[in-house]
Amino acid sequence: MSIDKFIFGFIGGIPVPGFVIRNSAGVTARLIAYGARLTELHLPDRQGHFADVVLGFDDLESYVRHQAYFGATCGRFSNRISGGSFCLDGHRYQLACNENGITHLHGGLSGFDRRIWEGEADAEHNRVRFILRSPDGDEGYPGAVEAHVSYQVTEQGILRIRMTASTDRATVINLVHHSYWNLGGHDGGHIGRHALMIDAAQYLPVDCALIPTGDRIPVAGTPFDFRQETVIGDRLDVLGGTGFDHNWCLRDAGGPARVCVRLVDRASGRGLEIETDQPGLQFYSSGQLPGDGPVGKGGVRYAPFGAVVLETQRFPDAPNVGHFPSALLRPGDVYRHHMDFRFFVE
Repeated sequence: MSIDKFIFGFIGGIPVPGFVIRNSAGVTARLIAYGARLTELHLPDRQGHFADVVLGFDDLESYVRHQAYFGATCGRFSNRISGGSFCLDGHRYQLACNENGITHLHGGLSGFDRRIWEGEADAEHNRVRFILRSPDGDEGYPGAVEAHVSYQVTEQGILRIRMTASTDRATVINLVHHSYWNLGGHDGGHIGRHALMIDAAQYLPVDCALIPTGDRIPVAGTPFDFRQETVIGDRLDVLGGTGFDHNWCLRDAGGPARVCVRLVDRASGRGLEIETDQPGLQFYSSGQLPGDGPVGKGGVRYAPFGAVVLETQRFPDAPNVGHFPSALLRPGDVYRHHMDFRFFVE
């Protein structure tokens, strides 16, 4: 196992450090402090050939220029808030409506994905830790927040992500990891042949702005039923349009961490399972990437449906829907988010 450190680039003369974590089997994760972000993850297929399975860019300028959230830690509140506002302890807070002028998305105009985090290597545990201090009033949110994110690559080939946050004043928190996965390789093209399982009996329907209506709908008999491993392309054909960008209500929410998702690329044999302690999962089929998509690593143009995003999370718009699992964080409490990405070959 090893960790190497390097400088990925500069923003306004400030260096942005990067880190490379490897295990003895060759599984390699590449991270940068801009957005506490995963930029590469190299995994073997059934033939033992390695490929980078997350979308991203070769240079820092492209991460700054494009707002696709490739591999980023998003916050302070990730996903959407209706009208960019919420009420907390009798006070209404107005945030930026940075999505189509009507919703607040992934923490606003300058969310946690657009900050340079402090980063340090923990060689003993093959882990990198990132820290961000967000002041009171940052992007309109109340409270000074200290957020911590760590990435670890284990000898068993698990990518272990841990997120915590604390505050000096009541606020709302929903940190997510926003990698775009293509297990055939970041240049693998349309993800229709991937098979997906989501252990959830309900999902949240949304309005035209992708804000949950507040209802929970059974997945049975709908294109949202992924309780059995299902080829994604078959469901995209039924759903049409830009595909999926919805929250699934995971089973046994509030209990210990459990495996809730399984994704397999049958061509390469690469697969992943996600273990989490969160109540929700956002499955985004990347159908809203522009048709002439961003040019990513190695000059690859990323097209719509070229990856899947699987974000374990609190529910979207939770600050405005009282019967959703709470996203409230008060002084003295600690927000915690557990993710294990367990990779396998079949």
